[in-house]
Amino acid sequence: MPETEIPLSIGGRNRPAAASYDRINPVTGEVATRAAAATPEDAVAAVEAARAAFPAWSALGPNARRAALMKAADALDARATQFVDAMMAEIGATEGWARFNLMLSSSIVREAAGLTTQNGGEVIPSDKPGCIAMAVREPAGVVLSMAPWNAPIILATRAIAVPLACGNTVVLKASEQCPRTHGLIVEAFVEAGLGEGIVNLITNAPQDAADVVGAMIDHPAVRRVNFTGSTAVGRIIAMRCAQNLKPALLELGGKAPLIVLEDADLDEAVKAAAFGAFMNQGQICMSTERIIVVDAIADAFAAKFQAKVATLTVGDPREGATPLGAVVDRKTVAHVRSLIEDALAAGATQLNGGEANGVLMPAHVIDGVTPEMKLFRDESFGPVVGIIHARDEAHAIQLANDTDYGLSASVFTRDAARGLKVARRIQSGICHVNGPTVHDEAQMPFGGVKASGYGKFGGKAGIDSFTELRWITLETEPGHYPI
Repeated sequence: MPETEIPLSIGGRNRPAAASYDRINPVTGEVATRAAAATPEDAVAAVEAARAAFPAWSALGPNARRAALMKAADALDARATQFVDAMMAEIGATEGWARFNLMLSSSIVREAAGLTTQNGGEVIPSDKPGCIAMAVREPAGVVLSMAPWNAPIILATRAIAVPLACGNTVVLKASEQCPRTHGLIVEAFVEAGLGEGIVNLITNAPQDAADVVGAMIDHPAVRRVNFTGSTAVGRIIAMRCAQNLKPALLELGGKAPLIVLEDADLDEAVKAAAFGAFMNQGQICMSTERIIVVDAIADAFAAKFQAKVATLTVGDPREGATPLGAVVDRKTVAHVRSLIEDALAAGATQLNGGEANGVLMPAHVIDGVTPEMKLFRDESFGPVVGIIHARDEAHAIQLANDTDYGLSASVFTRDAARGLKVARRIQSGICHVNGPTVHDEAQMPFGGVKASGYGKFGGKAGIDSFTELRWITLETEPGHYPI
């Protein structure tokens, strides 16, 4: 019997469900969490609670909303030990990754608190005498937020905080793989005074996801949908939203390239590439999946990178003695292994790697990857990175853009102007010059292009995603009409 059972949270109150499901610890095979398995009727009840709470919350002054969000950030921080335990048990995370998640998440909530007074508009000059024309941003209504398991605290708080700051109410649909972690987030918001339907939690068994999510997207009170997850599921969400004529914000898969030009500082490039490729075992949407190196320095880079990755050992995350911990399940191991075997069969060379012990998979580096190999195109979402050789800068850019995805990217060069020029030519929502592909800050516009999705989380860009822009006029002189 698991130590923790997670109920639904609807209208600020815990609500049991008729059934439950178990989340299994990927490292031990034991039950990590038992959570409520919501029905579509439960999901509709959560939306109704959010709808009922919307008028009062949206009418609340910005400083009152700010105060509530600041309390929520403190409530999140107070649960640090619980978050570490939950992430370790549910997804095999290391303590370091869990604490980083919490640190950035509370920053996200505090940044959102600062946005409550930034949700402004403008007065636009009108050609009509005596007409005062205004562009006004107003809360959209109920926001349905869906967050994944891989950076569970960061991505769930991101899906909640700015919508609340803008005056919306929220239903969080937790990931089936980390219901306890996501439940702790909603618990913190409710404790901070954001209960009574302002923030609600739905957990569901994996087999029920389509029906539960569909019921919420179809509900007329839901006016915005945001989803972070795979591109395959994102397409389904987008089509359902399109049928309902509802805007969706989608942050989906990635195949981030890191370009190393001949004038790069190789030591800096190696450090950034190793961090970007193997932080959280490569299970980050921004993870470096392709290292594109120009021929002139390819061998030198590969030698340095091989030596660096050899120090990135893997071990039981509960012991906390190694930089790499567990991947989320054995399917990930099998998927990564299939990409590696396909590349090796087509002529690539393995520089680092080894056999997995259950979900403990070593860091793999595959050199000589070409566009014909699956490792070049398919998102691995695991501890493997391919090195691709480019003839020159132009070829490197061509290779970087030869993908369906476009979330994050980076380029290394000692020439800052050159780096900016290359960054402008890479088709991605995010690009860093002389920095890793994995980089997130609460105030930055975060989102992708192409199959990596559309819309932006973060900072003022998030306000646009979660508000309605309305045109309102005030006539101050008598009207003159042609009829």
